[in-house]
Amino acid sequence: MSAPPDPRRDWLSLLARSAPERLAEVLPALPNHALLRAPETGTVMVQGRVSATGAPFNLGEMTVTRCAVRLDCGTVGHGHVQGRSHAHARRAAVVDALMQTEDAPRLTPLLEGLRTTAQAARDLRAAKAAATRVEFFTLQRGEDA
Repeated sequence: MSAPPDPRRDWLSLLARSAPERLAEVLPALPNHALLRAPETGTVMVQGRVSATGAPFNLGEMTVTRCAVRLDCGTVGHGHVQGRSHAHARRAAVVDALMQTEDAPRLTPLLEGLRTTAQAARDLRAAKAAATRVEFFTLQRGEDA
């Protein structure tokens, strides 16, 4: 059984995966906000799975930056991004907070632009990977039959 759709989870994922420059284009000027948690950088353990479905194992650590903000209207937003970009984490937190206010309809088309860009990048990576695909097959020799 699949989980019900969660729009906030989806936009937080999109913000985390977006390029910092593209996110800055979506929201060039940050509205007034207070820092609840200033941007801070740390590491998290990344897990993998054997054959993508088997037992989990620790793959290694990844650098992440997180931030939490409160808008003047009282809405709280969180940002978690890969890497060390404090500006990216702060901007993601502000966008998260704005998406929980009446500004969401104004920002939704801009986030769809981020989603389109991300999908195009995934498609390009998939096409490059497909071009290197090798098909293996076995020939049976006559005397082995």
